[in-house]
Amino acid sequence: MWSLILRRLLVAIPTIFLVMVFVFILQRMLPGDPLLVMAGEERDPAVLEELRKLYGFDRSVPVQFLYWLREIASGNFGASLRTGAPVTELIGQTLPVTIQLAVASLIIALLIDIPTGVLAAVKKGTWLDYVANAISLSGLSIPNFWLGIILILFVSVNLRWLPASGFVSVFDDPAEAFRTTIMPAFVLGSGLAATLMRHTRSAMLEVLRLDYVRTARAKGLLEPAVVLKHALRNALVPIVTLSTLLFGQLLAGAVLTEQVFTIPGFGKLIVDAVFNRDYGVVQGVVLCTAIAFILMNLIADVLYIVINPRLRTA
Repeated sequence: MWSLILRRLLVAIPTIFLVMVFVFILQRMLPGDPLLVMAGEERDPAVLEELRKLYGFDRSVPVQFLYWLREIASGNFGASLRTGAPVTELIGQTLPVTIQLAVASLIIALLIDIPTGVLAAVKKGTWLDYVANAISLSGLSIPNFWLGIILILFVSVNLRWLPASGFVSVFDDPAEAFRTTIMPAFVLGSGLAATLMRHTRSAMLEVLRLDYVRTARAKGLLEPAVVLKHALRNALVPIVTLSTLLFGQLLAGAVLTEQVFTIPGFGKLIVDAVFNRDYGVVQGVVLCTAIAFILMNLIADVLYIVINPRLRTA
């Protein structure tokens, strides 16, 4: 297992480097000058020249990139061009918010996905299968922002059961964190559950046709034991892959839900940085997102081995 982790980490190094090169160069290719906003309305040439020297924009792009690599190697992600705040501080403030939302969304998705997908596969061709597929199609079709607005109007405005916006950390107040997180987590988790349910159903149908499942039934095992102990465990391998990848997408793709529920998360930071041409924040956020995807893939590889012991000798 440790050799596998080491190999994945070695492969991750050139991947992260390429991501850094692409995001750095592509940002410099975009039209516009972020320093024009910083210089104010007068845009005095002397002020612009001073800002270029201050932030190193008077150097060539390759030299800027090398300076940025040196800062990254020392643990300094730079500062925001707009606010002057350290990028690491901005990420540290917003990333835990989105992680809490993403974890809650994934838990809700798995609680919906696995029972529904297994039931649809076992009862293939029955009304339960058709209902499960209809629910899955609805989850894929309904936009997150629309579902969020409808839930706010119904649950928060009309029934007044849950707050319509805001965020509380689970470490500060678990009860209030549950109340503020459950609704946006359900909005994100519904679409996620629809995707996972279809894959769970397909994986279960494939496994249920295999010889060892028929052998288990021939030996007189009860159907719940056959399905849950023998079939589901092997069907979980592709589900683990998809779940980890989708979790990485949640970290960068929750921006619409965060905007609807006024959650100060990672997605909002990304959008604000892109619109303001905040080079330091965009570079730091993209780098963190790339590292998150690599870690999710690494966790998936480790979970493969835990779920399927046959892979330990691979």
